[in-house]
Amino acid sequence: MRRLLLVAIGLVVLFGAARAQRPMFEVATIKQNKEGGPFRIFFQPGGRFVATNVTLRALIGAAYGTPQPLPDFQMTGGPKWLDTDRFDVTAKAAGDPAPESQGPPPTMFLMLQSMLEERFQLKVHYEMKDVPIFALVLLRADGKLGPQVHPSATDCAALMAAARASGAPPPLPQPGERPPCGARMFPGNLSGGAMTMAQLVNGLARMPGVNRQVVDKTGLAGAFDIDLTWTPDAWTGATVP
Repeated sequence: MRRLLLVAIGLVVLFGAARAQRPMFEVATIKQNKEGGPFRIFFQPGGRFVATNVTLRALIGAAYGTPQPLPDFQMTGGPKWLDTDRFDVTAKAAGDPAPESQGPPPTMFLMLQSMLEERFQLKVHYEMKDVPIFALVLLRADGKLGPQVHPSATDCAALMAAARASGAPPPLPQPGERPPCGARMFPGNLSGGAMTMAQLVNGLARMPGVNRQVVDKTGLAGAFDIDLTWTPDAWTGATVP
């Protein structure tokens, strides 16, 4: 058991004057998605945020998770359409906020929170609750990794710096291609490039059938290229930064 911080969701105005003090996107467009397609959320160089075919609950998870998105079980409340209606979002910050070593620029999360408060009249508060957890541990006593987990030689900071210098976001991975930095998740497959164990356990927690916090007990430092396969449940798939 572990004390877990939950984000409780409501859809009425809360912040008022405080919202004006929080950074906001220079421009943001939100459209309801009627065509479907892949579920994607990206924080990109140049202060860009792009989301495709996402639920409002997924947007809230991206806004209030730092640096990794909150899994659904860590959010409670809100109307049923939070999990059914789908949206496409394109937003741009003024300038080019600098990212952190383990994730997007912290100010981008605040801008996303401001956007949700303004466009959806969102409010949240925090609660603590005792919940069961899973622990990710090493299978072998000698610490040897499995054949689908390898230390990564990719310098993600350099790739992001190059993308910012070029003024264009990095290209999306092709179908079946492992992202150089981040993870792509589909039914029966997780393929990640330069993933830390913190990123991996966050991704595992958000997989169908897990539905609880996963704690890293491996003691592994650094980044890894990872390919996982399993027998899938029904799921639409996702790509995360």
